[in-house]
Amino acid sequence: MLQMSNTMRLLLQHFSDYSLRFRSCMSKNISVTTKQKSEVVECLNSRGILRVSGKEASLFLQGLITNDMRHLEEGAQSMYTMFLNSKGRVMYDAIIYQLKEEDVFLIDCDKSAVSHLQRHLKVYRVRRKIDIENMEDKLKVWVVFDPKLAESDESDTDVNKIKTVHKGQIISPTIESAINESVINDLTKKRDDILICRDPRLSTLGVRIVAPAGEDISLQRGKGESVYQGMKLCYRAFRYKLGIGEGVNDLPPENCFPLEANGDYLHGVSFHKGCYIGQELTARTHHTGVVRKRLMPIIFETVPQTEFDVNTPIQVPSGSSKVSLGKLRGIEGSVGLALLRIAESLDVPRLKILDVTAKTMKPRWWPHEAPKERIFSGKG
Repeated sequence: MLQMSNTMRLLLQHFSDYSLRFRSCMSKNISVTTKQKSEVVECLNSRGILRVSGKEASLFLQGLITNDMRHLEEGAQSMYTMFLNSKGRVMYDAIIYQLKEEDVFLIDCDKSAVSHLQRHLKVYRVRRKIDIENMEDKLKVWVVFDPKLAESDESDTDVNKIKTVHKGQIISPTIESAINESVINDLTKKRDDILICRDPRLSTLGVRIVAPAGEDISLQRGKGESVYQGMKLCYRAFRYKLGIGEGVNDLPPENCFPLEANGDYLHGVSFHKGCYIGQELTARTHHTGVVRKRLMPIIFETVPQTEFDVNTPIQVPSGSSKVSLGKLRGIEGSVGLALLRIAESLDVPRLKILDVTAKTMKPRWWPHEAPKERIFSGKG
């Protein structure tokens, strides 16, 4: 449970409908004020931070990631990306933030992979004057999100509302409203040690906050009314319901390809940048248009009592039981995430995972060109 701080406050005056307006005062602790009853804040203890700095830091990262560092140079505050091995398989997924300091970046990745990613970067650093510092004991990642958005029937992929960055404003596909980034910049001027921005993958995923490890971020509504996480849908279950993976549990290192992990749909892969490790196979897969498997949500009628291992096979309940439809990635409550054969999984009414049945549907936020027409609304 997150405790309410009575010290000093950083107010998020209007997070409802994702239209953000901030008022802040110098404070040790942070309170986020919201008008929406369904919004929650959660500390992502499974996330860690690397700090990469140096004059060649951007060019250095450019050759190691699937996305294009020029997005940050052109004004984006954060971007989603993946680090691949030489065979084009995903090693780590991450969100890269650009700080106000020149040539300084934060890499938000799975906490258990921080030291591995740090070693990976140092291998390719060679003689470049670049510092790679583990910040997991100094910084924490928080998220403010609305669990009800996993139930929404509203499309997040309308072609006329695609998220863009233009003249200092972010246009969100869900809300059709602009966020003036100067307001966020004003916040960071007052609190240099706090970074706050929208999740670059999907606007539905809410707002990510990177703050010093000593900060306690709480959520408040109205005049002194505290809001706690309680029994509300946790962030992991929220992601699973949307069909979005994150970290080494959902994306086991060297176990899947970036397009299978929906890296292209989540704005994490650039097909216009130059060479990077693992690019050849990624580009070839994209241009041939053949992606047979992707991460997808799985829904159970009740919370499974059976314990499942990662990569547990998923099959058809009857008939050709030996035919594998995919592999389980994780379960949280009555929802899960799996790497599934798209066409085959959408063609059957039920899936079988050991002795438990479940179903899957196409996530609504997938682009229209994705296979099949059955749409996932999150309502069972």
